[in-house]
Amino acid sequence: MDGVADTALLEAAERIPDLVNACAPVVRRGRWLTAEFLLEIGDVPYHVSVESGRIRAFERGPLLMRSWTFAIHADAEGWREHWRPLPRPGFHDIFAMAKCGLARIQGDLRPLMANLLYVKDVLAAPRCLAQ
Repeated sequence: MDGVADTALLEAAERIPDLVNACAPVVRRGRWLTAEFLLEIGDVPYHVSVESGRIRAFERGPLLMRSWTFAIHADAEGWREHWRPLPRPGFHDIFAMAKCGLARIQGDLRPLMANLLYVKDVLAAPRCLAQ
């Protein structure tokens, strides 16, 4: 399949807020993060609003004039592989994906790096759906 985001992939992405907010250890890990970030799945942007570790909004865009602190972009095939229960090497981590040219990370990286385990948990949340 090509890099086009299909309905199942987007439905998995849209479950991220419920999966994250229902997991107390993840919310606790992100308690110091309050930020807006952009998550792109193929050509579909999602604006994610985090407040003290809880995802307050997860809006499908594009939303004009919406600012974000940092952004993580990958094609649909990259996310499909990242969300497998055991991703292949190179797809297991957003920085591995970026190093292999499968993802782009941009913006102010300080909040991302300061809350890296939380952000990685957020981005890996759909893995439990693939079982």
